[in-house]
Amino acid sequence: MKTTIDLPEPLLREAQELARAEGTTLRALVEDGLRATLARRRAGERFRLPDASVDGQGVRPEFEGASWEEMRAAIYGDRR
Repeated sequence: MKTTIDLPEPLLREAQELARAEGTTLRALVEDGLRATLARRRAGERFRLPDASVDGQGVRPEFEGASWEEMRAAIYGDRR
């Protein structure tokens, strides 16, 4: 079945370049992307922020009870 989609010019160019580089067609690239998106959404996949926490002993004693503004001022200097 044929249909028409309106894509931003930079996105279309990038997709055409990728298709050319991979030796495939724009149609195949769009099909793959659409299938992947539909599968991901059917599965209910959502973005999950990776855990970037670090090991440690928590807040240093001199910052116990300090506000974020006080901590920021100590780290970056008071720029107000």
